[in-house]
Amino acid sequence: MRLILVAIFLILYGIFTIPMCLVEWVAGKISPIKKAVIAQKCVAAGFKIILFISGVKLTVKGEENILHGRAALYTYNHRGFFDILVGYATAPLCSSYVSKKEIETVPMISWWMKCMNCLFLDRKDIKQGMKTILEGVELMKNGTSVYIAPEGTRNKGEGVLKFHDASFKLADKSKCPVVPVAISNTAEVFEKHLPWIHGQHVIIEYCTPIYMEDLDKTEKKHIGETVRQIISEKLQQNANEL
Repeated sequence: MRLILVAIFLILYGIFTIPMCLVEWVAGKISPIKKAVIAQKCVAAGFKIILFISGVKLTVKGEENILHGRAALYTYNHRGFFDILVGYATAPLCSSYVSKKEIETVPMISWWMKCMNCLFLDRKDIKQGMKTILEGVELMKNGTSVYIAPEGTRNKGEGVLKFHDASFKLADKSKCPVVPVAISNTAEVFEKHLPWIHGQHVIIEYCTPIYMEDLDKTEKKHIGETVRQIISEKLQQNANEL
């Protein structure tokens, strides 16, 4: 039933947001940042409605660690589709996501993502991948936060996969802080019950920011593992509250 309701909502959302194409076009002519902010507000509102329809009870921890008005690299563990929904439902304005290249070919979704300056990472082409990372660095230097899953793929098992160190070049080269984000129980909403949606208690916790300028060379070298450990510990703690 929830899956049908979500599908109906997405169809209606697509229809009623068609006029937003014109609004976004005009906003883009005035200010690219304004265009991204308007798009993010629309998407976040839609995602919050989907979470409600899906029966997701969302608990947000560490809201004081969300850096409003300053770009940061938000690194999260990736377990399912609903990670993106709870992320954008809580993200500060001017935030983009790093997504796999294949999503760029999906109609409507890719259009909204491009409006929000999301990045499409080609995991098979190292040269193109580095180009995308550099684009992300420029975004962050200009005030846009970036959400990325350093595992590089959806984790279908337990725990947290090894983090790719290249993900953290975004923070190092832009001189922006890293905010570890622990997301619990999203796979139980959808992926564990495909194709059905089950209402679940989901927790997203924003951890204490890590400022790259405060780290020495060795600490920077192992930043990926440090962040992975922080997220792993939070996931274990929050598991008792689900």
